Amino acid sequence: MRHFGHIAPAVRKRLFYREPAEFTRDSPARLLSAALGATLYSPATRPRLADDVVKQGGNGVVSMVLCLEDSIDDADVTAGEENLVRQFADLAGRPGADLPLLFIRVRTPEQIPDLVRRLGPAAPLLSGFVLPKFTAERGLPFLEAMAGAEAGSGHRLFAMPVLESPELLYRESRVETLEGIFRAVDKYRDRVLALRLGVTDFCSSYGLRRDPDMTAYDIQVVASVISDVVNMLARADGTGFTVTGPVWEYFRVQERMFKPLLRQSPFHEVKAVALRQKLIEHAMDGLLREISLDRANGLLGKTCIHPSHVLPVHALSVVSHEEFSDAQDILRPERGGGGVLRSAYTNKMNEVKPHRAWAERTLLRAEAFGVANEDIGFVELLAAGLAE
Repeated sequence: MRHFGHIAPAVRKRLFYREPAEFTRDSPARLLSAALGATLYSPATRPRLADDVVKQGGNGVVSMVLCLEDSIDDADVTAGEENLVRQFADLAGRPGADLPLLFIRVRTPEQIPDLVRRLGPAAPLLSGFVLPKFTAERGLPFLEAMAGAEAGSGHRLFAMPVLESPELLYRESRVETLEGIFRAVDKYRDRVLALRLGVTDFCSSYGLRRDPDMTAYDIQVVASVISDVVNMLARADGTGFTVTGPVWEYFRVQERMFKPLLRQSPFHEVKAVALRQKLIEHAMDGLLREISLDRANGLLGKTCIHPSHVLPVHALSVVSHEEFSDAQDILRPERGGGGVLRSAYTNKMNEVKPHRAWAERTLLRAEAFGVANEDIGFVELLAAGLAE
């Protein structure tokens, strides 16, 4: 699989200075954690789940979570498990299908070995588990169960803990909770692919819900948690983990409304581009601002509950030609001693030592999402994806 792999090769060549790398579920964790992108959630009870997975994989989704937790009723858990076993067997019978990385969000540690056993020959299609309401006390049994299931099945399984507990939100217990989480995930570092933020649960503790024109960063009590999670769990000194952005709840204007305008327009091309930009900003302004703020605050990837959110996340994850140029300049071997240099775009200062960690992260993102050509921006990437 690869990001923008659903776009025709000729179109990708026009869009990208350097195309996104290909990867598989067996690729190094370092690449997979950066390449998760927009992780699309789906209830595990959907009767045509296998068809949905194949469809979304063909539309550019590279990671999905099949949820047995908050997205389904408590009474439907057993039926959801049975459905997952059937749907994975269906997927295993479709060799060559374009499948994303697949994760199951469980409720209890005991579900992990049980599901891996019941999946049987289809278990290698599973990339891992999403672990809810993760703290050190609640999370370690999940991680231990996953390690046992991995040993028993003989194939690699990754964990994605969800940080969403009240102990993490409340100021008086936050630091102690974060320290415990770090100790737990550090013990299983090789198997923790990413940490996911559960902002909806944070808001629920205070009876809050952000409006579609607000981002998670506008809700100060939530923004403070994100800041501390990044501070303690996402450091660029080799001790940190990938932390993904919070879910965007709204899908007021869906992508099908854009497609006719993107495929045929009565306007001159310049006016058509302006029209596309106006429509995109009007429909997705809150989502686009939040994605940009995610990246500015050290988050990579995003939890998504609607397919229309996937392409904007991926389009805004592509590295610009200017970013790529700066990162390469900073990391040239001859710059190892430090110093300051003018950027190739002659519009900024690149200071080698302070900007090194940023440059390394940028090149990893470039490997996962590609580097845009000089004249290509978000609108062109989004338009190309929607037109497919």
